[in-house]
Amino acid sequence: MRRAYKYAVLVAMIVSTLALALAVSAGGLGYALPFPAVRNLAYWYLRTTYNPFMPKFTASAPEAVTAIVWDYRGLDTLFETSVFFLAIIASMALMRGIEVKAPKSINLSKYGMSAIVKTVTKITVAIILAASASIALHGQLTPGGGFQGGATAAVAPLVIIVIFSLYFAVSSGIKKKSMLTLRTLGLLGIGVTSFAVIVAGLILGKAAYVFQNQPKEAAPIGFPSHILGVPMGGTLLFFNIFEFLAVAAGFTIVFLLLSVPEESVRKVLEGGEGHD
Repeated sequence: MRRAYKYAVLVAMIVSTLALALAVSAGGLGYALPFPAVRNLAYWYLRTTYNPFMPKFTASAPEAVTAIVWDYRGLDTLFETSVFFLAIIASMALMRGIEVKAPKSINLSKYGMSAIVKTVTKITVAIILAASASIALHGQLTPGGGFQGGATAAVAPLVIIVIFSLYFAVSSGIKKKSMLTLRTLGLLGIGVTSFAVIVAGLILGKAAYVFQNQPKEAAPIGFPSHILGVPMGGTLLFFNIFEFLAVAAGFTIVFLLLSVPEESVRKVLEGGEGHD
């Protein structure tokens, strides 16, 4: 009976999704599809994102989404990153005093899943980290970026916690304090990149702006657009790298906190000792 109920729910979800897609495609919910013509603002972004013939306006990055996120509307993205950081800080404040420590005499091989699963996971974790680094480092060239790469990288410690155990992850250096340090370095890097051009302008006595990427008409200072002939998008590469570190570390902190047993959390909140 319970299995039949699950199948009924699954079929209902599939039918509802198909019906809604059909209604949207047929215009039954109003004109929800994109307009056939590109609007002026979108046309301007697409035209100037990577356009060497318009050096006063270009972001020098073939990936338009990354250029919009970290250049054209960079201050908005900075505030969004700050909100995410505050959310992580809030979660740590709620779980303050809780530390996960593996006992010194613990036998880690007894924890986690089978040896076969652990071996496959080692290979998978390496692939996840390589793919996440590629997503972040090529964010100014292809779809992706620092946030996407960081979110992908955060899957690696999550898999390690599930397959090898929380104690193994902590013993391997995946700790709350180390992740907070890494996240702080990422946020500091974003801040330094944001103000680097304006600081250089103050030193050189030239006009510059916060979040400035490429040199402009009245602000001739900017980040290099190419490195060894490869388009770097100026500040975009650095923003992606630091956002990658901040996001990956932030999600890892949350995963670590959520992995602490409820009994240990209650013990700390009631004035007892932390989890060990």
